[in-house]
Amino acid sequence: MSFSLPERIEIMEVCPRDGFQSVKEFIPTEEKIAILDALAGTGISTMEITSFVSPKAIPQMADAADVTAHFNAKWRGKITSVALVPNLRGAESALAAGVDWMNFVISASVDHNMANTRRTVEESIEELKKVCALKGETKLRLSVATSFACPFAGDVPSEKVVRVVDACLEAGIDGVTLCDTIGTTDPKYLANTLTEMRARYGDYPFALHLHDTHGMALANMLTALRMGFTSFDAAAGGLGGCPFAPGAAGNAATEDMANIAERMGITTGIDIPKLLAVVRSMKDDYGLTTYSHLAAADKGCCSR
Repeated sequence: MSFSLPERIEIMEVCPRDGFQSVKEFIPTEEKIAILDALAGTGISTMEITSFVSPKAIPQMADAADVTAHFNAKWRGKITSVALVPNLRGAESALAAGVDWMNFVISASVDHNMANTRRTVEESIEELKKVCALKGETKLRLSVATSFACPFAGDVPSEKVVRVVDACLEAGIDGVTLCDTIGTTDPKYLANTLTEMRARYGDYPFALHLHDTHGMALANMLTALRMGFTSFDAAAGGLGGCPFAPGAAGNAATEDMANIAERMGITTGIDIPKLLAVVRSMKDDYGLTTYSHLAAADKGCCSR
């Protein structure tokens, strides 16, 4: 059976934000910067470098301004920077720091949004509208958390996703990511939701953020590829997890995602051997726990 696949996909590296935020012990700023610099040398084009959140909520991100200052000094104009912002205050800090894109998170699930932001979905949408009003030339992406499943409410119907996307597109956002925040959706459920997104929004270039709690991230990626979706988030070493999603595992590993794409003839722009060297260093030199299939096999890539 044959099926169509894209010639190229874009992978946004999210380890410095989504990966590091799940590490309980504070990673010294100089170590974060060293890993960020190493990742920047692997061919990635876009990196989520930090999160402008309250240090009381996520102490790991207390050095967001310092990390951003280093990135801008070394990589601005070469790699697109993204920073997560949960509210207007975070957006103001991100704008002052000078990021290329802000990533504003709103959950489709009311229960998760309240746990994550202490706001109703409607209140978060109103907060996003305020960010849109002051963002200027900086781009703003909406990440719809729990687009498929919620740790508190179970499966999330697509109409809840549509409610958030409709309101935020009207407000003036520049991109949308659909997130399997807890990593439990399956290809069939994902395909049903993506089919409904296509029916409503046509060829709008949604990105996908896939966690791997049930080991389905790559299967979900392949399903999305076959449906024409070409933009994905991933974290080197498979690090990650939402502090407000009990039981959620890490992201799809960047090296695993790039490997399966390249094996199928899809260009990613990522130098997989270089990336594997970074992942090994994250584990051996910095003591981070990694969850990558390819790194665990330690046999390089694209061999048969």
